[in-house]
Parts: sequence; structure tokens; C-alpha cells
Amino acid sequence: MIDTGKIESILLRENYVTSDEIKKAEEFGKSRNTSPIEYLLTEGLITKDLLGQAIAESFGVPYADLNSNAPSKEQVLKIPEETAKKFHIVLFKESELEVVVATDDPEQEGLKEALDNIFNPFNVFEKVKRTTVAYSLPEDIESVFIYYRKPLETRFTKIIEAKKRVAPEIIEEILEDAIAFRASDVHFEPQEKEVLIRFRIDGVLHEAGRIPKEHYENILNRIKVQSHLRIDEHLSAQDGAMRYERSGGAVDLRVSVVPTLDGEKVAIRILAQYIQSFSLGDLGFSHSDQEGILEAGKLPFGMILVTGPTGSGKTTTLYALIKILNRPEVNITTIEDPVEYKIVGVNQIRVNPATNLTFAEGLRSIVRQDPNIILVGEVRDRETAEISVNAALTGHLLLSTFHANDAATAIPRLLDMGVEPFLLASTLEVVIAQRLTRRICVACRKSVSMSSEELLHLHPAISRYFPGKSFNLYKGKGCNTCGKTGYKGRIAIFEIIRITPEMEDLILKNPPTSEIWKLARRQGSRSLFEDGLEKVKAGITTLEELFRVANPPEMTLGGLE
Repeated sequence: MIDTGKIESILLRENYVTSDEIKKAEEFGKSRNTSPIEYLLTEGLITKDLLGQAIAESFGVPYADLNSNAPSKEQVLKIPEETAKKFHIVLFKESELEVVVATDDPEQEGLKEALDNIFNPFNVFEKVKRTTVAYSLPEDIESVFIYYRKPLETRFTKIIEAKKRVAPEIIEEILEDAIAFRASDVHFEPQEKEVLIRFRIDGVLHEAGRIPKEHYENILNRIKVQSHLRIDEHLSAQDGAMRYERSGGAVDLRVSVVPTLDGEKVAIRILAQYIQSFSLGDLGFSHSDQEGILEAGKLPFGMILVTGPTGSGKTTTLYALIKILNRPEVNITTIEDPVEYKIVGVNQIRVNPATNLTFAEGLRSIVRQDPNIILVGEVRDRETAEISVNAALTGHLLLSTFHANDAATAIPRLLDMGVEPFLLASTLEVVIAQRLTRRICVACRKSVSMSSEELLHLHPAISRYFPGKSFNLYKGKGCNTCGKTGYKGRIAIFEIIRITPEMEDLILKNPPTSEIWKLARRQGSRSLFEDGLEKVKAGITTLEELFRVANPPEMTLGGLE
């Protein structure tokens, strides 16, 4: 059992946090019936690695950072799977004289004997190795257990040959792999003779395996039943949700089924719980941008909009802000479709068209629930837009997502929906546009020298951002940590427009996107591309990734001037 008080004293002693921050964390823990450590992580006061180091010190053992020094498959497999999972251990380092094993419970009974049986079996001709036990975070240990898993198709064949619970076992194997690989989506794509399984990992789809077509109907029906969908409906699109229970805790899934020429395609969105611990800094906001957003978040009323395409992290950004604004003296109510992440202390409502609980109708009811802050999952139509603006005008802080290509375009789109210019000007506070780019893997990141000719080959507009003959940028070589891709995780790039008095005057004139962007530029706004470029130069992402999701501003928004 980890002693939270001991960890707090270590963090305090090592000057990772102040006594005031510890006090606030403890007050938060009591008011929310949760751990003070969660507050420190959410507020960005400590990182997961700092927490790991503090826990290791509380046990009196070294800390093993499995992210920066990921063990190879060969290392992991030196410990039998049954032993590894029983004691939650992984081989971290090995030399002729010493073995270092990482675990999340260094004091568990029987661990030393198990390690001696593996690394020091009785043999008079071999040297005895010293075994050192180190601490590592449980989720980091779990992530390397993927090496014990055989290819999906091998497991599919074994399940089919056994002729027992084919559908549930295949679904379980697929979901376990998807979670282990930190996939955001799982696709079941029927083809003529088989069904292709693909995972979206860090925004990119990868083939995971194939299922014989004759077994797909049972798999599809099981998914439909668990998602509360009709199994006798094959010609219409259906949306549902299910919860996958596993040893590491329940995982919520969002399910979409659509008919295609070769059968019904299923897309499953995995609502990862680790996202709840993200701070604004983790998402990619600079310090100055964070200050501006938090300043708007502290206002008693107004509207904050996050725009971008599906899958660009809009909801995650709003949830990161909600977690900061979530205090005992504040009433926060959300209406979403669906509720993606549950937050303690927040009243969350799910849209239900069957009972006429739409965004618009739900929002009307929420306003009568005495909220301070309202989160609307998405402004989709004129009615929702008008009610949202009126709610922001009548003493509520309203947060929502909106589909627009960039921050400047969101304003004309809202006006086109029928929102009165004077109402929008007086309620809108901040518009944020965002995209997601893959992060360079920190375990294999290396510096790369590029000439101006090579940069020009990537894009003709890039030369204005790199005046000179050669530059040092970064890329990932590819390693065990990132699955040889050179990328691990994602970070957002942002475009932020703050509504100043001058911008309010401009909105009253019903301006085009280009005029809004010109004023925003003069007031210091950076484009998505320019924010991404800062992350490229800092070695966080690559130019190739940036060009995949954003264009230089001279190609959009009416140019730089």
C-alpha cells in the first residue's frame, strides 16, 4: 500500500512542490473524495516521472523509467509470462553481475524467491547475480506486457480451432491489444472473404489482423447486443456505447455501425481514462496561452469555443479546462453526445433523441438548474447556437466545441447560423482551433541536419521560416518504445483568437474570415502552422507531421498581412 503522506513529504522535501500546493491538494482530495496526488498531476505541478521517483524513494528502492529506457522484447521474455504477471515485474537491466527488475510493489511476498529461481538457479558453475528491485509505475509495466502477446491472427486461429466461445474471445483479444497499444479507435472492415481489423494509433491506422468472414456475423451481433443496438437492423447506421470490463479497470467504448457493400462496418472509439489526468500544458498550450485561457475561464459569464475536425482533441481540451475550474463552490453541468469522461463533482447529461433530450432541449433545462458553468458537447445547429449565446449572456460561462477549419472561420459560421452579431460580440471570449500531431519518441529522438534545399523540397513556402543554409531539426530513429515508428503519443497545435474591444467592433460589421484573421494577427495571434513550427523547432514533432495537419498561413486565411 503506497503511503500518500510519505510521498507528499518527499515531494515537499525535494522542493518539487510547496507547502501551499500540498495544502490545496489535500483540500481538493477531501472535497472530491480523491487522492491529493491527482490534483498535483492535473495541475501540472508534478509529472508522472516525478511521482514515480517519489514513490520509489518511499519504498527505499531505485526508480526505473520504462518510458525513457524501454526494455527490448528479448529482455521482457526472459521472465516467464506467468511469473511476470503474478508479481507485475519486468526485466529492466541485466549484466554479468547484476539484474535490475522493475515492479509496482517492491515489498510483495515471494518476489525475491521468484527472481532467484529465474536468474540464480542452483548451479555451481555459474556466478550468482545480484538482484536489485526497482519501482516503476503500474501502467508503464503493463505497457511492456504487450510482448507476451502472440499475433492476433495466431490467437484467432487457436480460438476458432477450440470451437468454444469464438465471438467473445476474439473481441476480447482485439480490445486488449488495442488498449495495450494505446489505440484511439478499432475498425472492423468487412471485405469479400475476410474482415480486416485496424487500430488507429497516434492518429494513423495500422493493420492488426484479419478474421474469416464466416465468424463475423456472431462477432457483430455480440458487439450490437453489448452496445444496446438492434441485431435485426442491417441497412441503417446505428450508434451505441458499451463498457469493457477488464482486470485493469473498466473501459468505456463508443460504437458506430454502418452498412457497406461487403457487410456492416464497425468503428469503436476507446475512451482512454489516462486522458483525464492531462493538464493544459500536457496538451501543448504555451504558458502565455494557458494564462489567456484561464483568464477567460475565470470570468463569471461568456463563451469559450474550441474548433476543429472530428478527432482533433476538442473535448479533451475542454475537459482539461473543466478540471481546473471544478471547485466545490461552483456548479458545473454538461450535456454531451456521449459523455466521454466522467468527472467527480460535475453533473453530466447525455443527449437522448428518443426522449427528445437534444442539445437544445437539454440546454434549456440546464439553464434552470442554477449552473455557473455549462459545457455543451457541440454547437450543431441554429437553435443550439442561439440558446448557447443567450446562456452566456445571462450569467453563465459556456464552453463548447464547434466544427470549423480554423479559429477565424468560426465567427462567420456562427453569424451565418443566425446568431445576432451584437449578441456574439458581447458573449464570445476566446476561440481556439486545434489539430493533433504525433510526438517524436523521446527514447530514440535524434538531431538531423537539413539543408535549405531539403527544406524547400518539403514545401516551397517553408524557406521564409528558415532563413539560412542549414538547420538542426529532430526525428525519431524508431525503437522498442515506439514500435519502430519514431513517434509515441500526440500533442496539439493551436490557433487562438481572443475577443478584444476592437474584435467586438469588427464582429458587429459581419466581417469575412480574412478580415477577422488580419485583426487577430495584428493583435498577436499565431496560426496553427506557426504554433506547430515552434514545436518542430523544440524537437517535439516533425515538419512532415506538421504539413500533414496544417498549411502555412500564406496559403490560408487571406495571407500573413
